[in-house]
Amino acid sequence: MPGGVNSPVRAFKRVGGEPFFVEHASGCRLTDVDGNEYIDFVMSWGALMLGHAHPAITAAIIDATGRGTSYGAPCAAEVELAELVVELMPSIEMVRFVNSGTEATMSAVRLARGFTRRDFILKFSGCYHGHGDSFLVQAGSGVATLGLPDSPGVPADLARLTLTLPFNDVEGVRQLFDARSDQIACVIVEPVVGNAGFIPPVAEFLTELRTQTRAHGALLIFDEVMTGFRVALGGAQAHYDIAPDLTTLGKVIGGGLPVGAYGGSRTLMEQIAPAGPIYQAGTLSGNPLAMAAGLAQLRALQQSNPYSELDGRAARFIGDFLASAEEIGVPAWGGAIGGMMGFHFRSGPVITYEQASQADNAWFAQFHRGCLERGVFLPASPYEAMFISTAHTQTDLEFALTQMRAALQEAVS
Repeated sequence: MPGGVNSPVRAFKRVGGEPFFVEHASGCRLTDVDGNEYIDFVMSWGALMLGHAHPAITAAIIDATGRGTSYGAPCAAEVELAELVVELMPSIEMVRFVNSGTEATMSAVRLARGFTRRDFILKFSGCYHGHGDSFLVQAGSGVATLGLPDSPGVPADLARLTLTLPFNDVEGVRQLFDARSDQIACVIVEPVVGNAGFIPPVAEFLTELRTQTRAHGALLIFDEVMTGFRVALGGAQAHYDIAPDLTTLGKVIGGGLPVGAYGGSRTLMEQIAPAGPIYQAGTLSGNPLAMAAGLAQLRALQQSNPYSELDGRAARFIGDFLASAEEIGVPAWGGAIGGMMGFHFRSGPVITYEQASQADNAWFAQFHRGCLERGVFLPASPYEAMFISTAHTQTDLEFALTQMRAALQEAVS
């Protein structure tokens, strides 16, 4: 396997050392093959709202497996999950399931281009929308983590169709639409950035995106692969009360199994084959195991609605950590929304990728290793958000905070 892993950030290149290999996981804890236990703040990159090996999800997967792992034909669970997604996200009237977040964003952009008959897309520096060619221009996440060129392997003729601006650049959005309003097919954005570290939108940013796209005939795509059903039951669009034209989903809607989805109005989605001319297909799309796991997780979240409690716990946790950093003399800024949170080792606020990249990311590596030695697993990159689940108890969080303080103090001294 290239680099010994199947996804770049797992290789620990930014933080040094060797990645551990997981033997098993339960609740908010991972256990590696050497028997070391860690409190997990990665949570399969946000997918596990209920924690590892939640009984309702594992039971649903086992039950579905007994009836066959894949059909290559429709099954009832696809319809049930589609109905639940439509119920919980009012901006979505129809949804198409795919197999990854990258596949969802690629398909949504193709739909936007086909519907508007325009070629250019606008994305924001540090926002990561998967590894599709159009997105690997000023991308965050693993691209930033490894310090790679913006878009190796991406033809220049294709890269030029991707316009970029800094995240939260309200005036830049206005000026770009004034200059190129008849060329832009869509704006795609992480409504809360999780792939340049945690960066929330400033108050007017998402509103301005909605205003400009409507005024100039472009589509607004919220990439909620990370935030969907994570920051609120209806996603970031519910949290900020802004309805996009298209939404991409993943992670939480698969309950820990590979899945993606994109959806929007009936008018838009009926352009997708076989209802319309814009083609997209997938052998394992809507496979019964992922549908069963996603249904189990979303139904549990709908019933318990834990978001207020998660928001409070995450905010207190990050607040206490930032207070500890200040006491120790380490500049740090961070925040939390729902069960999504993060911090940067620099004075804040941090509202752009450029500011995030100016943090002391070399120092983060030493801190990360210290946390790992003390049984706390943080994302192995300063350009990734952290996550908690309903399985993280207050006792777990207090233990983790104590260990993170100790790692911080050791790194300073």
